[in-house]
Amino acid sequence: MISETRWARSGDVNIAYRVAGDGPFDVVFVPGSGSHVELAWQVPTFRVWFDRLASFARLIHFDKRGTGMSDAVDPATPLETRIDDVRAVMDAVGSQRAAMIGVSEGGPMSILFAATHPDRAWALVLYGAMAKQTRTPDYPWGHDKAEALQAIANVTVNLDDRTGRLLAGAREASPKATDEEIEALAAYFRNALSPGASQALARMNLAIDVRDVLPAIRVPTLVLHNEVDPWVEAGNGRYLAEHIPGASYVEMPEEGHIPSSATAGPYLDEIERFLLRAWEAGAAEESEPDRVLSTVLFTDIVGATERASELGDRAWREMLERHHELVRRQLIRFRGREVDTAGDGFFASFDGPARAIRCACAISDSVRELGLDVRAGLHTGECEVLDGKVAGIAVHTGARVAAQAQPGEVLVSRTVKDLVAGSEIDFAERGVTLLKGIPGQWELFAVDRS
Repeated sequence: MISETRWARSGDVNIAYRVAGDGPFDVVFVPGSGSHVELAWQVPTFRVWFDRLASFARLIHFDKRGTGMSDAVDPATPLETRIDDVRAVMDAVGSQRAAMIGVSEGGPMSILFAATHPDRAWALVLYGAMAKQTRTPDYPWGHDKAEALQAIANVTVNLDDRTGRLLAGAREASPKATDEEIEALAAYFRNALSPGASQALARMNLAIDVRDVLPAIRVPTLVLHNEVDPWVEAGNGRYLAEHIPGASYVEMPEEGHIPSSATAGPYLDEIERFLLRAWEAGAAEESEPDRVLSTVLFTDIVGATERASELGDRAWREMLERHHELVRRQLIRFRGREVDTAGDGFFASFDGPARAIRCACAISDSVRELGLDVRAGLHTGECEVLDGKVAGIAVHTGARVAAQAQPGEVLVSRTVKDLVAGSEIDFAERGVTLLKGIPGQWELFAVDRS
């Protein structure tokens, strides 16, 4: 049975979702760039997928913000905001834990969700997905960035022929589909995203890079990819499987990006077999995660010793108390968790890097009213969870990044920068450096607060 369309409240945005089936475990279907929770059931290939998934699980699927039947807001928001939307939908349907199925651009979002919230995700399936969309010297798959930007700019050119272009795109994506399926797929694309929303989301997706997140995936993972995919080269899928610990990789001997209804069976066989095995092995059982992807923030007062000498013990203690009050106020505001306080420094963790950056900037601004400057550093990485607190090499890295910051500066690692696409946060390059005690060379970036 398929539920009617409902909406979950995520912040001030309504996220459309539907539920089908009543199996023993939940599956959250994370679509590509755009979707439409009602028209999806009218596309034969999607109907085959959803009917099959709902035959052995409770299927939860939704439209990302700014797409389909969700509120028509700007869809180009950072991944951490979009995974908040997933949690809102899961909460609305009473789902504590679910297997995530990330398709195409839904892959990076599912990857970040599974790494950041291992208490909510117990398995991960990636189909036709990628860690990033653009080619670079260390990643030889994907689009040339300049060509991709030109293609995005062309979205609003000749809008009178938009239907024709969508039909051509659907034929390229699903070469074995019938004419009826192609027309339904093109209608789905047309209603999933407006031309402007399509451009905004596509530009943001070009900036996403979750490669550094892959080693933090600790749930059973299946990567499915077509041998020949005109939209997402198979090398993308192989890369995912090679860098996610313990991942299984199945390359289908097919061409295209979207299977037709007639060819979908083998894909669904793989998914059902994988999920049932993981569920029977106890992967869905609730447990406290011992590792989690987290963004760590370190701050300290610039020239603290000198200021303490100038003010004297009592006045300095009062100054520190006021400083701590202001910092804690911002941590609450941006959902940060205070991990430790030592003297004039704070160590906090966040489940989203954009929130962490905004918190660091707000701390820096607020303590200036006390005549203080702070330096701040952030890094995102896999952390050990010990007695409810995060620890490990990612924490040490964050501390070393902070030590490189100039007075009043918020400094971040490349990992943080790569994960905040769509946040409208700008950065200035601070070059490559060595971090004491941390292997390798590190690219650092200062948050542009001009």
